[in-house]
Amino acid sequence: MPRFLSLVSILPRRALIILGALLLAAGDAAAQAAPYVTDRAERSRFALAAGGRPVPLHVSAGEHAGVVRAARDLRADIERVTGAAPELAVGDVPAARQIVLVGTLGSDPVIDGLVRAGKLNVSAVAGKWETFVLQVIERPLPGVDRALVIAGSDRRGTIFGIYELSQQIGVSPWYWWADVPVRHQPELHVSPARHTLGEPAVRYRGIFINDEAPALSGWARERFGGFNHQFYEKVFELILRMRGNYLWPAMWGSAFYADDPQNARLADEYGVVIGTSHHEPMMRAHDEWRRFGGAVSGTMRPTTVPCARSGGRGSGGWGATRASSPSPCAATATSP
Repeated sequence: MPRFLSLVSILPRRALIILGALLLAAGDAAAQAAPYVTDRAERSRFALAAGGRPVPLHVSAGEHAGVVRAARDLRADIERVTGAAPELAVGDVPAARQIVLVGTLGSDPVIDGLVRAGKLNVSAVAGKWETFVLQVIERPLPGVDRALVIAGSDRRGTIFGIYELSQQIGVSPWYWWADVPVRHQPELHVSPARHTLGEPAVRYRGIFINDEAPALSGWARERFGGFNHQFYEKVFELILRMRGNYLWPAMWGSAFYADDPQNARLADEYGVVIGTSHHEPMMRAHDEWRRFGGAVSGTMRPTTVPCARSGGRGSGGWGATRASSPSPCAATATSP
């Protein structure tokens, strides 16, 4: 069963904070690693930033879009801490003596090359669910003296490894939602040991936006114009920074797929799985029945059934009977 955090309608922006720590109660996946980033330089430690100057980051061009996006977040997090933004290279490896290499097994040729060369041990990662390893490697590539490698078993494993480093340097998952301040540190040095949190104890862990009206819904309309992709970008990022992967979206007068076509696309890009709750089967929001012709005295109109059964690909149903309205038949579920 998924493990949920329920968001109640007590406060607007702070509604996501009330029970936020419960998402971290999902077992080993949320285990807190001992600190391994310090402001003290030692010969054995990897200098992520020295004198306020961070080393460059690299992601291969063929990486998952969600991994590239999380790498951009890491770049911003390092800037928050050190005051300087590192170079982020997507594609060719930049010329540097020290570098951070980020990638997913099977998707990143640089990471796969390190594994084949016997320089990166992924025995505890390969084939696992949402698992990552952070490791310092000596002379990983020609012209590179040292690299901090963040390697994931799958896209979310890599994303979790990225955000683990963000937490280690002092950026809270709640930096935006709760305005958690970031302490300035010009020196960031990483222990050379292998770092991992292992495989999650609970497969699906996430947030359930429940009883969101009027507080959260009113705030979302005022701040973002509603429960659109701009709102959900903030929620998706929080879920992933908390090492979650699942969301039951807002449902009071809302329709995740029909309200904003970008909602579903971004969920897939971020790597967040979308489900439904209460009386909303087959990824259909109850407000879609009102908008597009659905429930009558507790029963479904026959014309809605082909659309619901086919996942939106039927010739009848909402899309056929309400051609003048945006059709919810285009809704797509996010793949695991």
